[in-house]
Amino acid sequence: MTAETTTKTTTESTARTPGTGTPGIGPGTTNGPRADTSPPSPARPEDGRPPRPDRLSRRDALVLFVLCAAQFMVALDFSVLNVALPVLGRDLGMSPSALQWAVTAFALPSGGFLLLFGRIGDLFGRRRLFLTGLTVFGAASLLATLAWDPASFLAGRALQGLGAAAIVPTGMSLLTTTFAEGPARDRALGISGTLLSLGFTVGMVAGGVLTDVLGWRSTMGLLSLFALVVLPLATGLLPSSGPRHTTEAGAPDRPRLDIPGAVAVTGGLLALIYALSTAADRGFGGADVVTTLVAGVLLLGAFVRIESRADAPLVSLRMLRRRTVAWGNLGGLVTFSMMSTVVFALTLYLQETLGLSAFETGLVFGAQGALSAVAGMYAPKVIGRFGARRTLAGSLAGQGLFVAGMLLVNAHTWSVWIATAGVSLASMFHLGAIISYGLTVTSGVPDEEQGLATGLVTSTQQVGITVGIPLLGVLATTSDDLLAGVHTVLALDAAIVLAAAALVAVGLGRQGAARTR
Repeated sequence: MTAETTTKTTTESTARTPGTGTPGIGPGTTNGPRADTSPPSPARPEDGRPPRPDRLSRRDALVLFVLCAAQFMVALDFSVLNVALPVLGRDLGMSPSALQWAVTAFALPSGGFLLLFGRIGDLFGRRRLFLTGLTVFGAASLLATLAWDPASFLAGRALQGLGAAAIVPTGMSLLTTTFAEGPARDRALGISGTLLSLGFTVGMVAGGVLTDVLGWRSTMGLLSLFALVVLPLATGLLPSSGPRHTTEAGAPDRPRLDIPGAVAVTGGLLALIYALSTAADRGFGGADVVTTLVAGVLLLGAFVRIESRADAPLVSLRMLRRRTVAWGNLGGLVTFSMMSTVVFALTLYLQETLGLSAFETGLVFGAQGALSAVAGMYAPKVIGRFGARRTLAGSLAGQGLFVAGMLLVNAHTWSVWIATAGVSLASMFHLGAIISYGLTVTSGVPDEEQGLATGLVTSTQQVGITVGIPLLGVLATTSDDLLAGVHTVLALDAAIVLAAAALVAVGLGRQGAARTR
C-alpha cells in the first residue's frame, strides 16, 4: 500500500468517526453521507494553510453569545440599580437605612449559593439548572418591576440573586466544557470576561439614564426583557449536559450530594457576605456584623472538616490543594476586591472633591469600560503567548502600578484626566487578571468537576466585590479630609495588589505555569 493510499484511508476513516463532526461544524454534528455536502472549512489540509484552533463554528459562536448574554445580564443587575436607589426609596416608602437591603437582598443568595449550585450542575445537569436560573431570574425581575411595597420588591431582588447563583457557575462551566483548553477557550473566556466587566460599567451609566427618563422600574424591566430574549435561545442552542457518573463496572451511578457540606458552606458564605455587606454601610462595630462574621468563619472551618471526612465531598480537598486553584483564586480575590475599592473611592473623589455630576462621573467610568473592551480583545493573545500564570501575575502588577499612579490626583479640576487615565489603564490590566485567573483555576480540571471549579471562581468574584469596600473604602468615608482618605485607600490598594502579584508569581511557580499554558 502506498503512502498516498494510506493517507487517503486514514483521512476517510477520521471523517467518519461518529461524534467528531466536520472541522468547522458545531459539536455533536456527525458525518458519514453528509460529509461531502458540508461547507468548506479553513482547517482542511487541501487549503494549504494551518488550522486556526481559535476559530469558532457558527453554532459554537451562538452558544457563546447566549452564555455571554446571560453573564452580561447578571453583571448589569449588580450595578444598574445603584443610581436609582434614592428615587426607589421615595416611591416605595423605604427609609435610607432600609435601602441597603435592596443591594443585600440580591448579594446574599447570589453569593451564598454559587458553590452549591455549581456542584449541583455537575451532578444533575448544567443545562437544566442554567435554564431554571434564567426562568427564576426573569420572573423575579418582573416581580421587582411591578413591586407594590418594600416586601414585594425585596422578594424580587432575593429571587433575582437566587437565579443569578444558578446562572453564573453553570454558565461558566458550560463555556469551559464546550470549548476545549487552548486558544478556543482562551478566546471564549476573553469575550466573557470583557462583557462581564462592561456589564458593571454599562449598568452604572444605563441605570442613571433609565431612571431619569423612564423611572426606576425600567431598570428592573430591562432585566426582564433580557431574560425573555435569552431563555428561548438557550433552550434551543445549549447542548445537553446531563450527569455522566458511572461505577467502576461502567454502570450508571446515582449522583450523591454532600448535604452537611452544602449546609455548612452555604451558611458560611451567607453569613460572611451579610457581615461584609452590612459593614460597608455601618462599619464593623455592630453586634449583628460581629456575630455573623464569626459564624461565617466557624461554618467555613466546619465545612473544611466535613469535606475531609466525607465519602462524596461537595468540594474535594484535593481540588483546593491544586496550586492553580489556590493561587489563581487568590489572584482573583485581590483583583476584584481592590478594583471595586478603587471605583468606590474614585466616585467619592470625583463628585465630592472635584464636584463632578453623576453624569460626568459616568463618562469617566465609560472611558474605563471602553479600554476594558480593548483589553478583552487582546488578552487571549497575550495568554496564548505568555501563559495564564505569567499573564495573571503581570496583570496584577500592572493594575497595582496604575492604581499607584492615581496618587497624583489632587483638588485641581485637571486631575480628572489623571483619574480617568489611571482607572482606565488599571482596568485594562484588571480585565487581564479576570480572564487569566479563570483560566488558571479551570485548566486541567476534569469536565465532571468544571461546575465546582467555576463555582470557586465565581464565589471568589462575589466575595471579592463585597469585601474590598468595607475593608479599605471606609478609610475614605471616615476621614476628616476626603482627599487624604482617598490617597490612603489608593496607596494601600496598590500595595496589596503588587504584593499579590509577587505571591502569585512565586506560588504558582514553574509547575503552575506548565499546567496553565
